[in-house]
Amino acid sequence: MSNNPIKPGRVTWTSPSNIALVKYWGKYGRQLPTNPSISLTLSQAYTETTVAYAPSDKPSYTFTFEGQKKPAFEKKVVGYLESIRDVFPLVSRLDLKIDSRNTFPHSSGIASSASSMSALAMCLVDIAKQVSSSSELDLRLASELARLGSGSASRSVYGPVAIWGDNTTTKEASNNYAIPYAEGIAEIFSSYHDDILIISKSEKSVSSRAGHALMDNNPYALNRYEQAHIHLGEIIAAMQNGDLEKFGSIVEKEALTLHALMMASEPPYMLMEPNTLAAINRIQTYRKEKNIPVYFTLDAGPNIHLLYPHQYADDIHIFKNELATYCADGRIIEDRVGTGPLKKA
Repeated sequence: MSNNPIKPGRVTWTSPSNIALVKYWGKYGRQLPTNPSISLTLSQAYTETTVAYAPSDKPSYTFTFEGQKKPAFEKKVVGYLESIRDVFPLVSRLDLKIDSRNTFPHSSGIASSASSMSALAMCLVDIAKQVSSSSELDLRLASELARLGSGSASRSVYGPVAIWGDNTTTKEASNNYAIPYAEGIAEIFSSYHDDILIISKSEKSVSSRAGHALMDNNPYALNRYEQAHIHLGEIIAAMQNGDLEKFGSIVEKEALTLHALMMASEPPYMLMEPNTLAAINRIQTYRKEKNIPVYFTLDAGPNIHLLYPHQYADDIHIFKNELATYCADGRIIEDRVGTGPLKKA
């Protein structure tokens, strides 16, 4: 990292959440995945982070969420910044004032850590770019820094599709950072919709961090890791061939497997709620009745991601009026595949 004199400044980045199609669940070492994952990058569910920075011989870090002090969030962010000094030594020479805000409820299973940590990572590599007078952002470093804060955040650095984790299907992939993946992906996926049914706005009873740790002693862990490798190869083939039925079948199986692993943990726990199950049953029935390729997936929470091609948007718009009855305050976040982080002036 350059030792150029540092002038005070400010940067703002937005970075989206992403929805994993093949799930990452379980980790080892320093935020490394026990299995590979692939995701669609979203556009409307994002975090906006502003970092004001100044040179300092005794660095300090402060964090606010939507302009308000949040001690638990600040503790996590400060701990993260202190932990990356070996990878990103520039933070040892800066005072940082960080403010972040989301377009969706945090801690409710929409990968808020993915969008927040990737937004912060983009700000950090942008600061490094300005300090070093470099002409380009180091996106691979951004992905690695994001990963050190939240594994799934590594994928949010790229759009519309990202892969994270060593595997035999995409040999350029790495456990250390995610890679963009668009090679041969059918055009239909570039405008895919992901409408998020907010079944609950409450904070999850078990955090993703705790859930990952419980995989260490899960009796089905090894079979799961093998399944994830198989599913990754299958879903890439389905996306290249435009096989929506195969795509949807794997996506739904992955979602249910994720929650089955939670229920098989020690101690077992459940994040799905009654309306989650009711909505899932209705989605599957609707798909059969209408012969429309609409499928669901879940992250580590009760909320449902409704996936479908753009050409069926009008049909699904009518259907969502019914699905809203399962949602908290009838809320559905209408989202779709996006291109990744954006810098704001």
